[in-house]
Amino acid sequence: MNAPKSENIHWHHGEITRADRERLNGHRGATLWFTGLSGSGKSTVARKLEERLFERGCRVYVLDGDNIRFGLNKDLGFSPADRTENIRRIGEVAKLFTDAGAIVLTAFISPYRADRDQVRAIMSAGDFVEVHVDAALEVCEQRDPKGLYKKARAGQIPEFTGISAPYEAPEKPELVVRTDELSLDESVDVVIDYLERNGYLEAKVAAA
Repeated sequence: MNAPKSENIHWHHGEITRADRERLNGHRGATLWFTGLSGSGKSTVARKLEERLFERGCRVYVLDGDNIRFGLNKDLGFSPADRTENIRRIGEVAKLFTDAGAIVLTAFISPYRADRDQVRAIMSAGDFVEVHVDAALEVCEQRDPKGLYKKARAGQIPEFTGISAPYEAPEKPELVVRTDELSLDESVDVVIDYLERNGYLEAKVAAA
């Protein structure tokens, strides 16, 4: 992890702790990192999950790959270096959301394993849940909701993940969701079941 360029800065701790915020929210803070090919269903699953968790009273928010590039990361392209910086920035933002006691759902292709591992490394144990939204390339191409695969095959989009740029699938994700085998609701059910079984949807109880 790179140190800040300035030496004249200091981390300030507030009087309200993360545990305080989690008690108020009624659930743990966490980052669910949805990774997968374009067209695999990352944003679709994340948005439906956001709805379901919101209905349960959770503080939840989606950070979507395209949306972030309209603002925070509008200065970045899709070169390997820019992709790495894109994920680094999102990781830091997700860490802040998690510290605020929220459940943040990030939907990014995030093709490089090392970049995802770096986000995991800056978070506390259990805060980073890697969700591989897995669908066969041919299924993603058939869906092609944005028409990107067609353009990539025609050579109109350079460095397109899965066609002219690599995608490094997670080796040991916390969760795999096969969206080419499950319906949208079934896919969301898989994630909610994981959150329930692992205690994310209830606040931690302080030891007496």
